[in-house]
Amino acid sequence: MATIKEVSELAKVSTATVSRVLNGHAYVKEENKHRVFEAMKTLNFKPNASAQALASNKTNSIGMLVGSFDSPFYGPLMHNVEQQVREKNMHLIVTTGQESLIKEQDSIEFLLAKQVDGLVLHSDKLSDDTLINLLLRHPNTMIVNRLVPEIAESCIYIDNEQGGRVATQYLINNGHTEVACISGQLTKADSRERLQGYKNALLAAGLTYNPKYVIEGRFDHQGNHEAVRRLLNQAPQITAVFCQNDNIALAVYDVCAERGIPIGKGLSVVGFDNAHHSQHVRPQLTTVDYPVHQIGEVAAKALLARIDNRKYSPSNSLVPELVERDSVCKLK
Repeated sequence: MATIKEVSELAKVSTATVSRVLNGHAYVKEENKHRVFEAMKTLNFKPNASAQALASNKTNSIGMLVGSFDSPFYGPLMHNVEQQVREKNMHLIVTTGQESLIKEQDSIEFLLAKQVDGLVLHSDKLSDDTLINLLLRHPNTMIVNRLVPEIAESCIYIDNEQGGRVATQYLINNGHTEVACISGQLTKADSRERLQGYKNALLAAGLTYNPKYVIEGRFDHQGNHEAVRRLLNQAPQITAVFCQNDNIALAVYDVCAERGIPIGKGLSVVGFDNAHHSQHVRPQLTTVDYPVHQIGEVAAKALLARIDNRKYSPSNSLVPELVERDSVCKLK
């Protein structure tokens, strides 16, 4: 089996140059890269991953924590992180927290034990202090979908309050004054921030906040149908509802179908996320676009730049925008 030394001799470069080529180092002359690759091909040289890691003090791997694999949200997020990682000839190792503090902690320790070169974390349960301490321990870390003010430069997030405000304001602008909200789990910062946006929009329009118009649901599919039924039973006078994600909006569609309430006529609905299915239901769902693809891409690029000691200054706060479709009617 050929060695790095033999490759360097045939290519007429140093072993350090061969090592830099193998590890995707940016500062290698194109001529030298070509000679190294030609020598590797001639010698049928196949680099050993463990040996590369020892030589470079890198494992060429990125660890990622997400909430679950069973979600239309995390799939695009993982895909866009992995796409950037693979372009650097690195691999992504993904594990889940499953809405459990203990499992999130265990997952991160697992990734650190793998000596990953960097971390991308979507954490609901870890405290701000824990994340701050983790960043001190492992500086090559990016946190997605969450803002921790003390380490804001390591966070990529959207303005959830603005998203909730935009969704509610759209309903109000269309003449709706009896506007309800079905939130995600209020243990999640996203839900609380979107709810605050809903309240702020009501306040700005001079409308009174009614706690009977707010029901806690879930971002997944569990229990949302019952939450919708409870809302319609206790507040039958509502004409519109802001759903804090598109899964919740689907439950509204189902329950309204049960009760013969036409979406967009009997009840106006705005969702959040702009998930793939939102444009395939009828009527098509008006929703707030969550730029999940952009968040994954920006987080990965920022992390890879940090690992390579390159400058990269992204906009850490991304702006959600309304996607207007057919699920909202204009009241006279």
